[in-house]
Amino acid sequence: MNDVLRFLQQRNSSPKLTAPAPSDRELQEMLAVAMRAPDHARLRPWRFITIAGDRREALGALLEDALLKRNPAADDNARQKAVNAPRRAPLLVAVVARLREHPKVPPIEQQLSAGCAAYGLLLAAETLGYAGIWRTGDACFDRNVMDGLGLSADEELVGFVYLGTRPGDPKPLPDLSPEDFVSAW
Repeated sequence: MNDVLRFLQQRNSSPKLTAPAPSDRELQEMLAVAMRAPDHARLRPWRFITIAGDRREALGALLEDALLKRNPAADDNARQKAVNAPRRAPLLVAVVARLREHPKVPPIEQQLSAGCAAYGLLLAAETLGYAGIWRTGDACFDRNVMDGLGLSADEELVGFVYLGTRPGDPKPLPDLSPEDFVSAW
């Protein structure tokens, strides 16, 4: 079997990540892969915000603040989870969908393109020996978080890609058979 296909068939997310994160040069290479996502009409409907170092603490504070605006009665566990979420990886990349009016490219296609860019980022991380996980959740879709990250009114988050080094072996995943998910019409 082709080595690239085998590699792609074995990729999986890593919920636990440690240092080191990709270097700046490696991150640039990874982003170059992400920007090869399918892109109808070449709208380039994505952009990326990197969050590392002390900025992860600031993101944790933003996530807690947004949580309290969504749910003023949030308990201490929920608040701590929000504060600590960005600490789960040494590098986060917020993937942003930039939505534009276009006669042939509806917003969903632009969102899907940004989603493909997020997946490209994960694939590129794996090829360089790193690991990652794509996270969403209520905070990802919260306008307060988007505003806090500086997104404009025509932008939205697709997710946070957490990047770093896998602390052990990849988790075993069951083999899936394409026959179980494909039918002919």
